[in-house]
Amino acid sequence: MANPVLDCAPYRDQLLSLAAELPQIPRADLYAFLEKAKELSERLPADLGAALDEFDATGSEHGYLVLSGLPVDEAQLPVTPTSTPAPNERPLLVMEAMLALLGRRLGLHTGYQELRSGTVYHDVYPSPGAHYLSSETSETLLEFHTEMAYHVLQPNYVMLACSRADHEHRAETLVGSVRKALPLLDEETRAHLFDRKMPCCVDVAFRGGVEDPGAIARVKPLYGDEKDPYLGYDRELLAPEEPEDKEAVAALSKALDDVTVGVKLTPGDVLIIDNFRTTHARTPFSPRWDGKDRWLHRVYIRTDRNGQLSGGERAGDVVSFSPRQ
Repeated sequence: MANPVLDCAPYRDQLLSLAAELPQIPRADLYAFLEKAKELSERLPADLGAALDEFDATGSEHGYLVLSGLPVDEAQLPVTPTSTPAPNERPLLVMEAMLALLGRRLGLHTGYQELRSGTVYHDVYPSPGAHYLSSETSETLLEFHTEMAYHVLQPNYVMLACSRADHEHRAETLVGSVRKALPLLDEETRAHLFDRKMPCCVDVAFRGGVEDPGAIARVKPLYGDEKDPYLGYDRELLAPEEPEDKEAVAALSKALDDVTVGVKLTPGDVLIIDNFRTTHARTPFSPRWDGKDRWLHRVYIRTDRNGQLSGGERAGDVVSFSPRQ
């Protein structure tokens, strides 16, 4: 896939028509809502459906796909949330509908029991005093991480949909692709990192109320196919102990920095991140606390690859934490 951005503006009317067929109170019965979305996802515009299928089958060198120009209800949009989770009675927002239709073409929407009260749809917005590892932080850099690299049921895709951009249009989602970074590593470093388990701490949500339980997971920075490996990386949480491990991870960090690209989301954009071949971050921005601050919607998607499904799962399931060992 040469171009990581697909202009979906020509499909707006068709997509709005599909969204209108979805249940309009999604949280009233999320299983039924996502099941209907799966049915409708088979009727996506042909070019859009083909792009999603291709990305799901082979990924891309970039490690992400942006669907731009999607319909968005800016004029009727409520104020940006200040608390989570969203009320069960909240009517369907257009960008939530897009995440349902597009996400079900890829796989199963999944909630994580310890994260955001186990909800499947997350509102992502700035929050005063947010933890520096939280997506709700705004005025500091949210550092590079492979989402839940320490979790046995790590999502295959992270999907971010933009209903509102930040006022100054400064915020960028940074993406570093292992497919771009790998050629920058020498053979010795690649071999050292491949299939080597390293201590890894976990995000605050998965600590079970313990302030700092230490490195309770073990993560392989590179694994899978030696020539086209998966990436397990977290700049804040990966905690190599041996000097050789620290040196190799530092080289990987630099390579990822060298290939990083910034994606500036605008209303009507959906960003799909290949969470097994990238690390991502978010640059700082300044909220105004005026009800019009940056507002994204996030879902996690699991597929039948990478051991993420064992059979019988449904879109909308909520899974509990199990650290990689």
